[in-house]
Amino acid sequence: MDPDAEVTFEFAPVIRQYKSGRVERLLPVNPVPPSVDAATGVASKDVTLDPATGLWARLYLPVSARHPGGDSDRRRRRLPIVLYFHGGGLVVGSAADAPEHAFMNRLAARAGALAVSVEYRLAPEHPVPACYDDAWAALRLVVTPAPAADPWVRDHGDVARVFVLGFSAGANLAHNLTLRAGSEPDVLPRGARVLGMALLHPFFLSPPPPAAAAGDEVANYAWVRAKLAEMWEFACGEGRTAAGPDDPRVNPLADGAPSLRRLGCGRVLVCLADDALVAEGKAYYEALLASGWDAADAELLDSAPADHEFHLREPDSDKAVLLMDRLVARITGS
Repeated sequence: MDPDAEVTFEFAPVIRQYKSGRVERLLPVNPVPPSVDAATGVASKDVTLDPATGLWARLYLPVSARHPGGDSDRRRRRLPIVLYFHGGGLVVGSAADAPEHAFMNRLAARAGALAVSVEYRLAPEHPVPACYDDAWAALRLVVTPAPAADPWVRDHGDVARVFVLGFSAGANLAHNLTLRAGSEPDVLPRGARVLGMALLHPFFLSPPPPAAAAGDEVANYAWVRAKLAEMWEFACGEGRTAAGPDDPRVNPLADGAPSLRRLGCGRVLVCLADDALVAEGKAYYEALLASGWDAADAELLDSAPADHEFHLREPDSDKAVLLMDRLVARITGS
């Protein structure tokens, strides 16, 4: 059989790879350029964070920050920094995708924040741990003061108020990044601090339970959950170590995984939807409380029966508005 036609991995409607190595990304991406958003007044631009790897990000700056009343006013108006990671199973998606771009415009406007949406490298061309390396590099580059730093970050960002946010696979990156920030606090510059983290419908896995013990949340999505486990192995690449759903990077509750008390932030918001990931999301939140997190600092928002991605597809729905309200409250500390 033609190696350019023989399929070696497929998860429709997400991705397909052929024996030749050719990859088809089936999930559509509608890239849009940075701009000044007509609805919110938020300006955006793309910046290179690391030329060596091609890592880049789309920055978002609210309209009020672009018209300061002088240097002293600018210092008073330093904005919280939101470091955001898009979804896509570690294999698809983009910071430039139209729904992600619109979401970041709304968030930057509502929270009055400087938002940094990271275009991390995707598998299988860049297998795990490239995505985790990019997340860590993005955090360090954003909070490290330097004369050559991007002017928006240098002049407007408050490195003492960083908020890490991720959706789906991006939430997996956000968790692992914040855990590393708590484990290696001395690596970040003096004064830089991750204040909070929000996980939107996080991509976590767990070993499949016996059929008799599987609740509806697991049984109803059995096929999807099995494909997600396969996709994790696919993202790790051939010849690379992946312990399947027992790998702490994709299962924070696996035996031997670091305690959630080591998360390097002061507050957490876990957001759930009616999807194949909800059981692990609930277990993660319960593990937060069991590890010693106070309920005032660890919040749960369950948006069921709304499904995965509802906040991107239906931004004006009641549940999407409530989700945005909770995110803004966490970012601003209100």
